[in-house]
Amino acid sequence: MRLRFYGFLAALLASGTIGVTSGLRAAEPPQAVKPAITDEATAALQQMSKTLLSKDLSFKAETIRVYQDAHGQPLHIFHTMKVVARRPDRLAINVTGDDGSTKVLYDGKTVSVLSVDKNKYASLAAQGGIQVAVDELMDKVGHDFPLVDFFSDAPDKAFLSGVTTGSQVGTAMVGGTECRHLFFSQQAGVELELWLDKTEQALPRRLIVTYRLLPGQPNFVALFSDWDFKGQPADSAFVFQPPAGATKIDLSQAAAAVPGQGGSK
Repeated sequence: MRLRFYGFLAALLASGTIGVTSGLRAAEPPQAVKPAITDEATAALQQMSKTLLSKDLSFKAETIRVYQDAHGQPLHIFHTMKVVARRPDRLAINVTGDDGSTKVLYDGKTVSVLSVDKNKYASLAAQGGIQVAVDELMDKVGHDFPLVDFFSDAPDKAFLSGVTTGSQVGTAMVGGTECRHLFFSQQAGVELELWLDKTEQALPRRLIVTYRLLPGQPNFVALFSDWDFKGQPADSAFVFQPPAGATKIDLSQAAAAVPGQGGSK
């Protein structure tokens, strides 16, 4: 699974634009390993993918990122993310949290990121659809993006990227809904826990990512709600208009501003 988005926002914070904590990175796996994923887990992800490939898609995710600061203290940062997507090439993300508010808009031609609090933004020409636009934006600054797999071109395959083992470990109630509790591991020391509705839709309800090889074993938690596949948002919902007095910055400024991370993969 590619965990993208918060690291990118961290870069913009460091450049004096958008605020969140620095992105978490795990070591690259030393060699390829043939995945050992059970049929049960594979089938659940395929059900999820079929549902999430709806033309119109929106959801809310309440997230917690736990990380270790320079003094070894475990700190927590909270965000609420609202995502609206219209395939193949429209995306709107609104993030609010402990460190401010951020908007990401993609209208099929340009993807833009705005720090609401600092009134600064960055834009990038991008064509080819949601996944291409997001990948180009993140590659520009060399940082990762959480939750993008859930609205990628193939959610199940994107989620399993880098996974070496996976299985269903049980069931649990999440927000009053019975869910399959799935567990996946990556050779890079990353563990993924995913709870999917035990229904034909197999909607994501909870995600926990743990980085076993990083100091303090930090993790990322997301609780999903408000799934909607019939919203039919208007084109205007995805068009970015800079607020009055907003300052435009170059994406390269964001990449260069994070010591030891600018442009790294």
